[in-house]
Amino acid sequence: MTNPTHQVCDSSCSQFDELHNKLDRLDHAIRGNGEPGINIRLDRLEQNAIRHARWMWLIAGAGVTSLVNILFSLLRG
Repeated sequence: MTNPTHQVCDSSCSQFDELHNKLDRLDHAIRGNGEPGINIRLDRLEQNAIRHARWMWLIAGAGVTSLVNILFSLLRG
């Protein structure tokens, strides 16, 4: 004969172990545990986006400056 209280405890313990394993996997994905995790990868993507935006503004400014220079040299003849 099995003890119903013992069965409930086993079921709860297995569910707890399953949740614990899922949390460990999520923690590993977020923090990385020796390899780049989601936090580091997201920070790198954000830094690259900022760097990319700065380069685009620099290129646009150089293009406008060149266009204005060409227009002035055409007007002066």
